Amino acid sequence: MPFSRLATATTPTAHLGLGLAAVGRPGYITLDRDTDLGADRSVDALRTRTHELLDAAYAQGVRYFDVARSYGRSEEFLADWLNARPDIGDAVVGSKWGYTYTAGWSTDAEQHEVKDHSLATYARQRAETDALLGDRLDLYQIHSVTPDSPALTDKDLHARLAEAAAEGLTIGFSTSGPAQADAIRAALAVTVDGEPLFRTVQSTYNVLEPSAGPALAEVHDAGLTVIVKEGMANGRLAAPHAPDALRAVAAATGLGCDAVALAWILRRPWVGVVLSGAATVPQLVSNLHAPAVDLDADQMTRLATLAEDPSAYWERRGQLPWH
Repeated sequence: MPFSRLATATTPTAHLGLGLAAVGRPGYITLDRDTDLGADRSVDALRTRTHELLDAAYAQGVRYFDVARSYGRSEEFLADWLNARPDIGDAVVGSKWGYTYTAGWSTDAEQHEVKDHSLATYARQRAETDALLGDRLDLYQIHSVTPDSPALTDKDLHARLAEAAAEGLTIGFSTSGPAQADAIRAALAVTVDGEPLFRTVQSTYNVLEPSAGPALAEVHDAGLTVIVKEGMANGRLAAPHAPDALRAVAAATGLGCDAVALAWILRRPWVGVVLSGAATVPQLVSNLHAPAVDLDADQMTRLATLAEDPSAYWERRGQLPWH
């Protein structure tokens, strides 16, 4: 399993990864993109920005890189970076299928992505991913599984995914929505010929939305690697927007709100990788201070009081504008 390569890493940032959702396309729902990206969001500008982030992350010990078919040109940008650095053999690459990017490199498209977990979509997007990443792809995840997703019950799809696993590809899934825990437990029960299909799960987990925690602990105990996404709650936990309790703890530690928010996640024993979704190198550098944050029990408890009702959290997330 490719994540065993991360387990042998000794750098403090070994449990941090870089996700390219925010820089692989001009429009996304993260707050403050006008400040972070500026006016030039051309393909070349975002390609250059992505490569700068990848260079900085790799230099600081980050080894897991996360993309998706729906993240605009994220796979292409990552592939270009890897192809220009053939000596890099220790990077672990994960991508996702199940959403199709439909915005046409526009920030004001009526629809930015379309979800479809059918076998036909898997076959099409797997070919698209292979054309870009080839044998550099380590992990392929079903994008945003919910309890009603047909990907949980489609036996033909399961068989095709099991074939890919037999050929050496790790198969995983990501989750979203207020019922993440239900989706996680349902996916854990999926087997092919008596063997579990999924080896990783990527879920939203942060101080505002920790509801998936118990289910993630269960799948970790079952042998799956847990990847945490949206640890910054799409920018809601960054300094300009952070709640007072987070600001107070950050001030006490002398580090940024972002580093503290990610450190709170890293304290969970079931966490394998926590993704940074940084859009600038300074943001990334600040995120990577998370392993140095030493939170005591009182600070952990104070941050835990920030948890919102999952339905309210996801309703607010759904209202964030693509900009």
